[in-house]
Parts: sequence; structure tokens; C-alpha cells
Amino acid sequence: MVLNAIRQTVATPETELRRWKRAFESHAKKEIGGQKCVFYFLYLDIDTFINAIAPTGDLDKIDRAQYAILFRVADSSRRGLVSWDDFVVFETMLKRPDADYWMAFKYFDADSSGTITYDEFKNVFSANLGPDSIPFDFDCDWVKLYLGKRDGTHVLGYNEFTQVMKGLQGERLRQAFKYLDDNQDGFIRPEQFRRIIVELAGHKLSDTVIERLPTLCTISPGGRISYSEVIAFHNVIRDMDMVERVIREATAKSKDGRIDQVDFLNHAAATTRYGVFSPMEASIVFHFAGRGNGNQRLALVDFAQLLDPRWEPPADTFARPAVSDAASFLQGFAHSAYNFVLGGFAGSFGATIVYPIDLGLMQNQRSTVVGQLLYENSMDCVKKVFRNEGLLGFYRGLGPQLVGVAPEKAIKLTVNDLVRGRAMDPETGRIALPWELIAGATAGGCQVVFTNPLEIVKIRLQIQGEVAKAEGVVPRGAIHIVKQLGLVGLYRGASACLLRDIPFSAIYFTAYSHLKKDFFQEGYNDKKLSFLETLAAAGIAGMPASYLTTPADVVKTRLQVEARKGQTSYKGLADAFVKIYREEGFKALYKGGMARVLRSSPQFGFTLVAYEYLHKVRTFAAHCKYPWQEQPRQLETRLTSADSDLSRIRARNALKILLDVHGDFGRRSAK
Repeated sequence: MVLNAIRQTVATPETELRRWKRAFESHAKKEIGGQKCVFYFLYLDIDTFINAIAPTGDLDKIDRAQYAILFRVADSSRRGLVSWDDFVVFETMLKRPDADYWMAFKYFDADSSGTITYDEFKNVFSANLGPDSIPFDFDCDWVKLYLGKRDGTHVLGYNEFTQVMKGLQGERLRQAFKYLDDNQDGFIRPEQFRRIIVELAGHKLSDTVIERLPTLCTISPGGRISYSEVIAFHNVIRDMDMVERVIREATAKSKDGRIDQVDFLNHAAATTRYGVFSPMEASIVFHFAGRGNGNQRLALVDFAQLLDPRWEPPADTFARPAVSDAASFLQGFAHSAYNFVLGGFAGSFGATIVYPIDLGLMQNQRSTVVGQLLYENSMDCVKKVFRNEGLLGFYRGLGPQLVGVAPEKAIKLTVNDLVRGRAMDPETGRIALPWELIAGATAGGCQVVFTNPLEIVKIRLQIQGEVAKAEGVVPRGAIHIVKQLGLVGLYRGASACLLRDIPFSAIYFTAYSHLKKDFFQEGYNDKKLSFLETLAAAGIAGMPASYLTTPADVVKTRLQVEARKGQTSYKGLADAFVKIYREEGFKALYKGGMARVLRSSPQFGFTLVAYEYLHKVRTFAAHCKYPWQEQPRQLETRLTSADSDLSRIRARNALKILLDVHGDFGRRSAK
């Protein structure tokens, strides 16, 4: 009746039916029958049924053979096989919001009557316990509260059964402790504690934690484990999802990416309505995460062995093949070269977008001829450049700019990543603020090797249009300018360039990192920034960095522009600062400041976004990713890697409910 009701009341979309059909037929066996009219019959046996429903790469510690438990639920006719109709009904049941408890109920309801009697409950329970399992007293008061006396008429309906299963593990824990407490003094030995936990919750713990279970006796003196400690440990396992949420959130907000027991309890109290965890429970969490030392500050990866049942210890250092210094150097060089190439593409992209703004910035920062005002403002500059040179005038000098900007931005991004990588805590992924500033400053200093020659050629190319119009001079190319300046001349104004680029990069990269983390909350609860959020962080970071370094940029431009008749000439950095201040006032040092913000902010915004997305795009990485790249240590659990197929999640949860009865539940019946 129940199956017919499900068939009639639940409408299954055709797309789901096709998907179920494909899963069924790809694993089904074929049986041919009939004499006059031959036909074939598709069905799933236990093995093929498991292959059809068990997820691959599961993050839970559940044996694939234990999925045979669900075969008994799907095989409603008890024929030892699952037909297509049975499979459709099974998949439809998985769509129920309470499918996990419904599956468990169907498993205990041996006669399919819709109710569970005392005998059914006892027989199914006992059939899945081995001879060496800790016994369960079915005549206890707890069972009688739900089912009455053994000879009574009280049976469990579905709703009552769900509450029985919810409290069953707690009763099993109480009985197991009482059974092993020989002296009835409220203590058990460490190996007895391990036996209890392995039977009741071994599927929820990693092998490393299981091996360390006896060390719980070291939390308190005496060398034995009390009932309070057993209950506290069980509470931690039961609320493991909440434990993980608190740990992830607390470590994400911590300045150094690490937390201690005080931070854990404070964050739990601040983010929950009531105090969820007791001090003893917090001590247990940190005891196992800290490998016996619960007083240290721990990073998220330190909790992996407790939070992830599939966790395995990292490979022994001595077991790894030795890497020579030469090989290590080559790997590091290849890594930097990879980043250098991506930085070149990203820098060229950003420079192309903002090049017209850069032209207006440079023209505004040029010194004026005595008695002559070249440009009144940025809009006047745009009008005159367009009138004198046309649309192409806005991109005059772009070729050399792109040739030079690729290595310029590439070396800046590469050096910044290199220094940050060396200074970064490998467990937390955090870097101290002084090292962030040093990384940015170093990157800015290194880029001047490319920046100074690039900009002096670019500046002289950009002013040729106006000079040609005013004096009738034929414009010269970049090669002519390079020959005219010579190697030493290409680095004219380098001191001003250093004075601009070192503080710019120190401010920019540090601000960008903290905007992503502190303002846009990147990494908080595994949040990934969107394109607009990344662009906004990169753009906003460029505003203070650009404006605060404008005086150095003005001086650099004055030093690098070839002085014409009537223009002030400068002997050096200090001389330029003094003369600009005396002749034009303090405001002249910030000429083009807003245009510089409008240029640098979007340029670095698009450059950083392009750089990060080039690292992220799978199709690009599939061809360009170096094979020896080391991935950062990450903690992947069911909380962060949820299966998109909700029906599979419910099937897995149904197994977890049954495994709470005993860790070997289903293995005996599968044999």
C-alpha cells in the first residue's frame, strides 16, 4: 500500500527518470526468458545495486559493502533482486525530506506492516551484532519507556521510531560503560573506552584518532577514564558539524590563523544562543587535535584528523625521495617563470585598457613653457590631443608600452608572490604585516629595472605629437629615442622612480590583501570572491597607493622629459623637488593626482583580476600548470564538499543512523 501511494502521489520529472534509467541500465544484469516469445529482464543484484547507488570518492568512512543495507529496503518483494520498478520506487523514496529516517524505519520493519514491534526491533538489532560486541539489554527501562513490557501491545509507529533512533546511541553508551565498569566505581580503562567508541562511532573518526583514543586518560590524573569524559567525547562526535563550523569561523577571524581553547569557547558562545560546548569538551577537541598537547594554538589543518574521518597522516619525510639542490632550484625557477608569464599577460591587458588615461596624466604633469599654458585641465588635454592627432593619438606609444609593461608587471607580481610565499605560514596561509610591506616594497624596487627605460621612452613618444604640431618636427620612433638616450640615459630619473614604486607597491599589495580578507571576507566559511568583488578590492587598493605617491611621479616625469626652450631644467631628485615647490607651489607636486588615481586604480584592478583568473581558469591551467606544483594544505570535509545529489546524501545519512547502532551494522548481513 505504501509503495502504491508513493507511485501515485509523487510525480517524477522525465529528466529524473532518464537519469535513473541510465544508472539502472548501466549496472543491471540481463536475464532471458520465454519459449515462444523470447524476452529479457533487467535487474540489479546486491553487487550491482551497490555500484549503482554508492558514491565514488566518498568523504565518509563507510564501507561500500554496507550499502547492501539499502538493498534490503529496495527489494520490497524479497526476491533477492531489484527490478526497474523497484529502483524507481527506491529513488523516489530518497526524494523524501526525511529519507534517512524513512530508510532506517523500512529496514527495521521486517514484515512491512508499517509498525515495529518489540520482537522486530530486537531481532533486527541483534542480527547485526557480532558475538564479540558489547551486549545490549533489551529489558532495560529505556526500551520499556518506548515499547512497554515485552508481552505488551505497544508498537512503534514511524514518528516514534525516529526518536528511538535519535536516543539509541546514548543508551548504548550508558549500558556499555556500565557493562565494562567492573568495580562500579565510575571509571573504565583506556582500552575499554577505545572498544566502546570503535563500536559506536568508529565510522566517524579517522584511524589516527582511534589509535589515540586511550590517551584520553591523560587529561585528568588517575590513568583511567570517567563516565563524564566518555559522555563529553560522545557529545563532541555528535556535534562534530558545529565543532567544525566554530573552528573554521574562529580561525578565519584570528589574526594569526590559529586559535586556543579560550578562542574556541568564546566564539562558540558568541555565535550560538546557548553555550554549546563545555570546558571538558573543548579540552577533548584540542587534546586530539594537538596530539596530546591541548594548550597550544592550532591552525585549521591541525584539526583535520579530528574533523575528517578519511584523514591520513602526511607521508613520512624520510620516505620521500631526496630532492637535490639543483632540482629544487629548477623547480623554484620554473614556478617563478610560470607566474612571470601570467603576470606579463595580465599586465598587458590592464595597460591597454587605461592607456588613454595615462596619456592625459603625463601631459598634465609636464612643466609649462614660460607664459604659455599647455592644457587647462584633463578635458582640455583630451580635446587638443584628439584635434591634433585624432583617435590614434590616444594610443601613441602603446607598442613600446606593451613590450615593456609585460616584464614590468610580471616581475612585480612574481617578486611579490615569491617573497610572500617565503614569509607565509604554511599551515595558516597568513603573513605578518611587516612582511606584507616588505614583499610589496621589494616587488616595487625590482620592477624599476624595466619601468624606468619603459617610461622615459613612452613619455617622449607621447609628447612628440604636440611638439610636431607646434614646431613642425617629424616624430621619431622608439628606437631613435633609445639610441639618443643611451644606456645611462634610459635610467634618468631612476631615483624618483624608486621613490614612487617602492611605497606604491608596499601600500598597494598590502591594502589589496586586507581588503579581500577583512572587508570582502574571502576565505570566511570558504567564501570565494566574485569577479566584481575582486575587481573592487584591486581598484580600491590602488587609490591611496596612487595618490600618495603622486609627488614622486611628478618629479620623475619632469626629470625624464627633454626640456625645451623656456622650460625649467632639473639637475636631480632634490633639485626637482625644490624648484617645483618654489616656482609652482605645493599643489604642483600633486598635479595629475586624480588622473593618476583614475589610471592606476583601474589598471591594477584589471591586472590583478586577470592575474588571479589566469591562475584559476581550468582550461588554461590544464595546459600551463607546471606538473610539480605543490598544492597548499587544505581541509576538505563533508561540510565543505557537499554532494550535489541530495538523494545520495539522504541515503548516506540513513546508513549513518544505522551505523550508530553498531559500527559493523550491515557487514554481517552482507556476508
